[in-house]
Amino acid sequence: EVDLEERLGELDLRSDLDVPDVPPPIDSTPEIFKRALSGLSARWKNWWIRGILTLAMISVFFLIIYLGSFMLMLLVLSIQVKCFHEIITIGYRVYHSYDLPWFRSLSWYFLLCVNYFFYGETVADYFATFVQRREQLQFLIRYHRFISFALYLTGFCMFVLSLVKKHYRLQFYMFAWTHVTLLITVTQSHLVIQNLFEGMIWFLVPISSVICNDITAYIFGFFFGRTPLIKLSPKKTWEGFIGGFFSTVVFGFIFSYFLAQHQYFVCPVEYNSETNRFVTECEPSELFQIKKYSVPPLLQPVLGWETVNMYPFQMHSIALSTFASLIGPFGGFFASGFKRAFKIKDFADTIPGHGGIMDRFDCQYLMATFVHVYITSFIRGPNPSKLLKQLLILQPEQQLSVYKTLKSHLVEKGILQPSLR
Repeated sequence: EVDLEERLGELDLRSDLDVPDVPPPIDSTPEIFKRALSGLSARWKNWWIRGILTLAMISVFFLIIYLGSFMLMLLVLSIQVKCFHEIITIGYRVYHSYDLPWFRSLSWYFLLCVNYFFYGETVADYFATFVQRREQLQFLIRYHRFISFALYLTGFCMFVLSLVKKHYRLQFYMFAWTHVTLLITVTQSHLVIQNLFEGMIWFLVPISSVICNDITAYIFGFFFGRTPLIKLSPKKTWEGFIGGFFSTVVFGFIFSYFLAQHQYFVCPVEYNSETNRFVTECEPSELFQIKKYSVPPLLQPVLGWETVNMYPFQMHSIALSTFASLIGPFGGFFASGFKRAFKIKDFADTIPGHGGIMDRFDCQYLMATFVHVYITSFIRGPNPSKLLKQLLILQPEQQLSVYKTLKSHLVEKGILQPSLR
């Protein structure tokens, strides 16, 4: 114990601000790419590596879409865990020489707690009929929030017990680091899944718009970029930013037209307890039914049309694409500032030419919040299916009370006759 105290005392002589640099990431480019592109300049070599792996990732993404909603949820969860790992690893590499106890263990414990809370809320909202049939799950759902709080409180007490004399400030830095990382990753991924339950189109259009903006802004910037956009990210140019904006709006408009034609993409994702499967079958709402719109007089001579037939959702896609191309990149700028603060190029070296998973999804998290707020503000109305599921898990006397209240209300409205039993 004396040796430990002396060691900690020597470490305490260092300032909290005197932190070591993060080691540079290892080049993970496959050897086959290095040999095939050995004759090219570094600029064009990076172009081809990014392009090939982008096409590969898009292909895998389409395959997962084909496999259905559940696989998309697993994909979101996997990305969330990997992004959390990359950010926490940076903190661990910076501060590991201080021998802070339990930092990594507690970070992963808090990740488990927060996921338990959010996914438990999702199960309670969307799997009510499934839960109703299993008594052990009923207990977990009924006391879900208390259990979640107890789990978090355990981690909180463990953190307090791990505090080391004269390292308090640094340990609280890392405590805040973990919680901000949870806010960025877990909360946003939960919103992504909430958007998915509204209909796969609310998941695909925003995510595809961000991907389109990343690709087209890179292409326009690569070939035409001359004017720097922001100091935080020197490679970003105004030409790429503007080119990405127009390309993304056009892409979102056309892509929405294609998706709106299919029930698989527009119907809310619901769990069928009889088949134990997710289903996407419904009568499409007015958002996904063709309507006739008048073309503004100024555009009529240009387009040659007075009216145009389109889906109302395509108008919403313009708002989504605009946010993805004008505001979404600020998520990337935020990430660039974070990386500059710790003198690193990328969050990790998971994807050659791209960096880490977080490097590719830094804009998606900001987009997820916007879509969720947009749906709750302008789209979502009362959900009869969700309300019915909640009624079915009530006690019989509570269901009878709801029935009597509803019947009395319908009689007052003149929808039901007073004599109806």
